[in-house]
Amino acid sequence: MKLQDAVKKETGNIAIGTGIGVLIMFSVFFVLHLVIPKDAPFGWTVPFDYKVILGGIGGFLVAVGNFFWMAITVQKVASIEDEDQAKRTMGVSYRYRTMLQFLWVILAIVVPVFNLVAGIVPLFIPSFTIKLRGILSAGKGG
Repeated sequence: MKLQDAVKKETGNIAIGTGIGVLIMFSVFFVLHLVIPKDAPFGWTVPFDYKVILGGIGGFLVAVGNFFWMAITVQKVASIEDEDQAKRTMGVSYRYRTMLQFLWVILAIVVPVFNLVAGIVPLFIPSFTIKLRGILSAGKGG
């Protein structure tokens, strides 16, 4: 199966949008780390260390990989003529992609080299990117 140009283009767009979102997340972590005092009530502090960076990178990879896998599945399903087979193929892909994200969330919680929040936030960025692009393109009439 040859990868369609649309899959490459949209995956690139999602990777760029998610990358920008992760950089914004890093900036928020950094600013909050500087602003929140070390002796804040209840011991609330915001770290900015290698764990945040590794969590963001891992979350980025899982988020973009999930979108790419979905795009490949949609490309494959578009060529299947049997509607039931197409639904089953899409369903299996959805289950495995969801399990992959769930596994990443568990790893981000359990493995001490990842910051939990920095690992999970990137999973929501592709959806936000798609919606934002839809809003911006609607304003342009296309």
